[in-house]
Amino acid sequence: MIAQEVRFGPGRPPTKRAGIGVMYGYVKQYRLMLLAGALLSLSTSAGALVLPLLVRGLISDLSRHQGVAALIVLLCVLMLLGTVLGAAGNYLLRRVAESIALDARKRVLDRLFRINVGVLDRNEPGDLIARATVDTTLLRDATSSAFVGLASGILALVATLTIMALIDIVLLGVTVAAVGVVALMTGIVVPRIGRAVSEAQQSIGKVAAGLERLLGALRTVKACGAEQREAARVHAAAVDSWQANLRSARLQAWVNSASQLSIQAAFLAVLAAGGAQVASGSISVGTLIAFLLYVFYLGMPIQQLSSSVSLYQIGSAAATRVMEAEMLPAEPVEAEDVSSPPGDGPASVSFEQVWFRYRPDLPQVHHGVSFTIPAGGMTAFVGPSGAGKTTVFSLIERFYEPESGAVVVDGIDIRDWSLRQLRAVIGYVEQDAPVLSSTLRENLLLGAPAATDEELNDVLRITRLSDMVNRLPTGLETHVGHRGMRLSGGERQRVAIARALLRRPRLLLLDEATSQLDAINEAALRETVADVARLMTVLVVAHRLSTVTMADRIIVMDAGRVQATGTHLELVDGNPLYAELAATQFLALGA
Repeated sequence: MIAQEVRFGPGRPPTKRAGIGVMYGYVKQYRLMLLAGALLSLSTSAGALVLPLLVRGLISDLSRHQGVAALIVLLCVLMLLGTVLGAAGNYLLRRVAESIALDARKRVLDRLFRINVGVLDRNEPGDLIARATVDTTLLRDATSSAFVGLASGILALVATLTIMALIDIVLLGVTVAAVGVVALMTGIVVPRIGRAVSEAQQSIGKVAAGLERLLGALRTVKACGAEQREAARVHAAAVDSWQANLRSARLQAWVNSASQLSIQAAFLAVLAAGGAQVASGSISVGTLIAFLLYVFYLGMPIQQLSSSVSLYQIGSAAATRVMEAEMLPAEPVEAEDVSSPPGDGPASVSFEQVWFRYRPDLPQVHHGVSFTIPAGGMTAFVGPSGAGKTTVFSLIERFYEPESGAVVVDGIDIRDWSLRQLRAVIGYVEQDAPVLSSTLRENLLLGAPAATDEELNDVLRITRLSDMVNRLPTGLETHVGHRGMRLSGGERQRVAIARALLRRPRLLLLDEATSQLDAINEAALRETVADVARLMTVLVVAHRLSTVTMADRIIVMDAGRVQATGTHLELVDGNPLYAELAATQFLALGA
């Protein structure tokens, strides 16, 4: 089956139900620790709720000229205890937040390491990086705070209103009326915060994608004098993010100010109504002061709720983007200690009526490709650009799945192999010979970490890398730079070949592996390939006639079909396309 096209759509805030479900998915395994942190925070709030009642008693005792030392000591103890419990609760909540971010980041990274190559082709790497970094950080800041803030804010609000009702039901009605109008207006604004946050995060993904695109081809961009145009592209995404963040900040500022305004309005209303009741003798001055303290205290849960709702909007958008990355199609997880690959010695390869295209909306790349390559020896694939030669290697490695037909290695359909077993028997040198930003040793041992120094030195000698290693300032421990830019193109190709040979594969795939080598090193490498072809099956995609003529068999491809198979002499006489390619090569060599 063809890999389903997966591409992230424009940022859209999730629905309320979906957002809560996504965020809870990250929180639920820490719910006990989250509950403990919330209870500690609530105990601090509970202590604060008692303070106005103690103050009322203190004022009453002072009016009767009674001693207040015990109450003052109790107040101090409650304040100190609240501080300690609050610190412990904040630590637990922060620990939960960091743990949630770590779990989400690890899951996203694990998924990205196993992502289907076809899916990666259709998404910007920079945006995927942003989801693993920026969005998981936002998730950390929002999840625990949003859940705990909502829960503790609601409980504190209910507790405060209950105590206020017990003190004076009339003043409670005045308070609720003053706060309710602003709360209704805030509820209308909050969804717009979610939309703005989602747009901002989407734009940040575009910034990361543009920056990765720019830095990945910086030399080319500079050589073309395109720095300003490329920078303008990234700046535009940064400005979009800035504008969306400003909208979010403006809305959140309105919500916070509205919350404060509601408390001030409630204070003035209670002061007026309560003052009238004190004047009429309905309540005492101490009761009015206690109630006013509760009005001020009411601002804390209201502020907490408004902040939590804003954080929820941020966290919900971040969680959705993280979840999308976690759900990208990926290769299955396989045990590290899989059994030894079946068979031994060189591997045979065959294609049986393989049809393939990279996406449903793109034309076919392979049109019923069929060929059989026996175990051992060297087979060269030749043909015009776009004939489907490199795709043959991608299908053998199972980076993609054919639409129909079968790819068979050692008589077994590769879909019946485990991926680890299949790739354990293959050494693959890509056309651009990528080198990782690390030391030369780590690059060489990437596919064979258990290789001995003797094996490493043998491969260095075979690929003519020994002299280069000796010239480097710290030998094999030299850092090769971003994408191996401290090495020449030919050196990178030889490193990639050495890395493949260290795996001691049964099947070696070389995609234009000598394109950047000089004549001397190319001749030496041809001898190396001829030697290893006695030990393993070697498949080569090549355009140089010098490489093709040494092959035991040549497969000619054109427009996704196999045109002919044979030796150099057979094809020169029997296949016009190959004869034309060979003649062109001869002309190129003679130029």
